[in-house]
This record gives sequence, structure tokens and C-alpha cells, in this order.
Amino acid sequence: MRLGHLITRAGAKLAGVAVLCAAAVSAGSPHAARQITEHSSLAAVPAVAVFPQPRRPVVGPATQLFGGYTPRQIRAAYSVTPLLRRGINGKGTSIVIVDSFGSPTIRRDLAVFDHTFGLRAPKLMIIHPAGRIPKFNNQNSDMEGWAGETTLDVEWAHAMAPAARIVLVETPTSENEGTSGFPQIVRAEKYVLAHHLGGVISQSFGATEETFPNGKLRPLRGAYIEAAERAHNVTVLAATGDFGATDYQTSMSLFYTRPVVDWPASDPLVTAVGGLDLRLAAAGRRNEPDQVWNDGPDVVSATGGGKSHVFGRPAFQNGVASVVGRHRGIPDVSLTASDIDGVDVYQSFDVASTGWFPVGGTSVATPVFAGIVALADQVAGRPVGPINRFIYAMEAKHDRGIVDITRGNNTVSFFQNGQTHVVHGWNAVRGYDLSSGVGTVDAQYFVPELAAMARKAHA
Repeated sequence: MRLGHLITRAGAKLAGVAVLCAAAVSAGSPHAARQITEHSSLAAVPAVAVFPQPRRPVVGPATQLFGGYTPRQIRAAYSVTPLLRRGINGKGTSIVIVDSFGSPTIRRDLAVFDHTFGLRAPKLMIIHPAGRIPKFNNQNSDMEGWAGETTLDVEWAHAMAPAARIVLVETPTSENEGTSGFPQIVRAEKYVLAHHLGGVISQSFGATEETFPNGKLRPLRGAYIEAAERAHNVTVLAATGDFGATDYQTSMSLFYTRPVVDWPASDPLVTAVGGLDLRLAAAGRRNEPDQVWNDGPDVVSATGGGKSHVFGRPAFQNGVASVVGRHRGIPDVSLTASDIDGVDVYQSFDVASTGWFPVGGTSVATPVFAGIVALADQVAGRPVGPINRFIYAMEAKHDRGIVDITRGNNTVSFFQNGQTHVVHGWNAVRGYDLSSGVGTVDAQYFVPELAAMARKAHA
């Protein structure tokens, strides 16, 4: 996600580009929910993201008080509103959100968010199954970054499925590329599965596959293997990242100069959620068709996507073998993520940055999609489980719930070690591609179609 203040990089992905900032925040594990104003070049410091001061309400339409899209607009854009009117609101379901450290003010911030937008208060359960959380320190850039990520994830999963219970799983160690944090995340997620705490797990973090030492990535898949078992049948989501066709090396200050992808998004047991740029009118109607999120060329700020160097092509992608070859390709599906057209988030964990911010990044797309999956869980009467095979079957049948994306790409350029590098990504084309996946969703059709497929598969 892209969060308040200057964000450098110490873990998952916080990578944004805006101006006016106060304190340094490590781009630790969150995938960079970004707070946005005008963009500045990352040429001199490719690993640094800078963010604006908190937004205050401005004079304007009630739907756009704080500079970002509101729940009403995003619900309208994805046709969630008709479902809510029919009582499909996530009742009886649970969304699990996993974040390092969490936020000390999440309950209060969510209450402000809900009051402002007229949302019902959810059941919010906060647990620490991997160990005690260190005391929050706003001078700790990792904690600041994660607190912002937590706020975004909780507020926007709740916005899409307002009656779903939110289970916030906080872990005690920051995820720092492939070097730390994931063992605690795995332990926490296994606890969630053992205690049947939710039907969908939302992860807005990741690390470049190449940053894991040889042989150290696959043992971390235990929670995803368990989630896919019939006894659990849990949907697992992960953001694809915010640096287009590249991402950070282990140093977290230099980009790879060739295409790379993030794990856990690249895991075949996980649904990889990429990012789009939505241009919406006040009521949530589109002013133009969605396109792949790419705020370049002067910034490295675009949806992750490409071919895994660790995982081979899974069976559910056999129908798109001409695109992915022998590799696992990501994303699977894409939703709103643009820095320029972000969503409204309220936070107060740091007095110096209390207020409303427009936020972008694939950290937005992931909890938004988690909320939509929870709606399908409600319709199905049970968790729909791993959904990748369903998504690709829906795309192959041209179901109305899948909306193709044919505009944009995730190619990025940056200045590093004295020279300009271009990492060529992929263009959005008809059908599946490595910048938008199968496309995006129209929830009024996607939700019942997904629920029906899941019921039939698990009958």
C-alpha cells in the first residue's frame, strides 16, 4: 500500500510516489497503499516513496470529500450495491486480514470511517497467535507502515462486505523481503485455519521470489496447503505488488533489472490480485474503460505481474498456456489500485498524520476483492475455497461476472547505478494476460456464478 510520510523500504512492499511528507516509514511488508498527490521521479532514489500530509475535508460532492473514492463509488463501480440491496452483505462470513504489528487505533479509526460513510459497525476480532506484539512506536518506520496497511485493509474489506466479521491477525515481526517475518505469518495463519476463523484470507504483502534463499520458500507454503484442504476450504488472496514487471532485491534499495514476481501472489494455491486504474464519476459510473494500473513512466508505480521463476504452470492455467508457457502466471484478477485515483482511508495512529488520505496500490485491490469473495461465501452458504480454477473456467465460458481488460501495460523504467533501465512487462490484450489476469469482476454476476460453481464442486 502507499502510506503516510516518506516511505523507504524494509519489507513487503510500500512503494509510492507523492510529495509533502514528515517522517520516514519503512516500506516494510505492506504492498504499499499509497497516499497521493502529484508524482515525482524516482530516478535519484528508486527505493523511496514520499507521501502527503493528511487530507482534511474539502468543499465538494458528498461522495468525494477527502480526495479519494468512497465506499459508495467503489461499490457502484463493481456492482456490489445491487447485492447489498438484496441482503447479500457478508452476513455469517468472516474475512481474515493478516498484518505485521497492526495498528493501535484500528478500532477508533474504523469507527470514524464507518460513521463518515454511514456503514454498520462490524464484529472486529483482533488476535496475536504468533506472539506478543511490541508496543507501538511511531518512530519505528516499519510499525508506521504496517499500521497504515492495517487501517486500509480493515476499512476496505469491511466497506465491501459490511456484515462480515473481520478477524485481524497481527504478527510480531515485520516481513522483510525473503529474510524475515514469514515464519510468524505462517504460524498465525495455521492458527486461523485450525480454529476455523474465516473463509477468506487477505494478504497485502509479498517478497520478490529471488530474495528467498535457495530452498527456503517452499517450506513456508504450509498454511496455503492446509487452506486448500477440504477440511478447511479457505480462499487465500495476495497482492501482486506495486513495481510493475520488477521489484526489489534483498537490499531493498535496488530493483531487479529483469522481470520478477512476488510470492505469495505467485503461489498456485493463492489468488493473485493485480491493480487497475478506475476513472469514476461521482456516482461510481465509469468515465472510461478500466486500464492496467501504471502511473509511469517517471515513477516505478504499476501493478505487479509476470511469470514465476519458482512455480510451474498449474492445471487451472492450462487454458492460457500460450501466455504463461510452463510457468505460473500472475495476476489472476485485478481491481482498483491507482495512486492517482485512490480510495479514502482514515488513520490516527500518529498524531502528526491523523486524518483522511487517498490511498492506492494493490493493497487496495486485495481487501476489496476479499470483501467480494465473502459475499460469495454468504450466497454459497459456506466458504467457496480456493477459487483459481473457478475464475479461469468463468473466463473461458465468457461468464458475465468476468470483465476483460484490454488497455495498458506494466512496463516500468527507473534510474539505478548511473543508468536508466527499462523492464518490459506485458500489454493488456483480449483474454488472459500478465498485466491484468482474466480481467476484473462485475460482482452482481460474479458472486452468484462463483457461489454456484463452488456449491457444485463441493457437493
